[in-house]
Amino acid sequence: MPTILITGASSGIGRATALRFHAEGWNVIATMRDPSSSDLAGLDNVLVARLDVTDLASITAAVSAGIDHFGAIDVLLNNAGYGAYGPLEAFSTDRIRRQFDTNVIGLLEVTKAVLPHMRARRSGTVVNISSIGGQITFPLGTLYHGTKFAVEGLSEALHYELEPLGIRVRIVQPGMIKTDFGGRSFDFAMDDSLADYAPSAEAMGRLFGKLASNPSSPEVVADAIWQAAHAPGNQLRFRAGPDAADLLDRRKQQDDASFIDDIKALMHE
Repeated sequence: MPTILITGASSGIGRATALRFHAEGWNVIATMRDPSSSDLAGLDNVLVARLDVTDLASITAAVSAGIDHFGAIDVLLNNAGYGAYGPLEAFSTDRIRRQFDTNVIGLLEVTKAVLPHMRARRSGTVVNISSIGGQITFPLGTLYHGTKFAVEGLSEALHYELEPLGIRVRIVQPGMIKTDFGGRSFDFAMDDSLADYAPSAEAMGRLFGKLASNPSSPEVVADAIWQAAHAPGNQLRFRAGPDAADLLDRRKQQDDASFIDDIKALMHE
């Protein structure tokens, strides 16, 4: 029976993926910062473990516990992350570092912790959750998009690095998803001294309102992750949601100026 380790499995995409793989007969190592209230703990073949991607000791402990419990890790899903939006001037250095520590450094540290195991077995798949925001940007998203562009680049480079060792790397790019991204997974920075940015913030609100008017469910992303974990061949990127397909296709077809003009037009409609 194969095993998947999932970060950020307490809710949203992570939880939906845990349930999907469990329903398909997989062992699941469901990790999260606070496992005490998880409803996954009562399921057979599910190990709930504490893992904070910014805490190296917790990463090492969770990976070891998962291997000890199930004997192997076949798929790693790097899902944990959040979005920081707002003018760059509004973010302290600590908040900037927190965004990159969670979305980029944490992902790398979890991957590093699992790779020796996969390398020894000459087998495994690393699935990294990116976003449409890993190839296109929205206003006031300097930090969030910076991290997701980084996830796209590091994943593509790791693809070359790990393929000769029998380890596959896959990127999943969700569009707008019905999760708590706008709640506890969203860090918005703004203050009264930065009134010059208020029009951009208002325009961003209008744009997000339009883009999020018909979000996909977390289960749509879980299905894309399932496909990414099982698809044969060397496909690197997997889109999740019709809006992701539409926006990413438009980005590929247009030059920078045309696409940016389209986004500006959506902001001001």
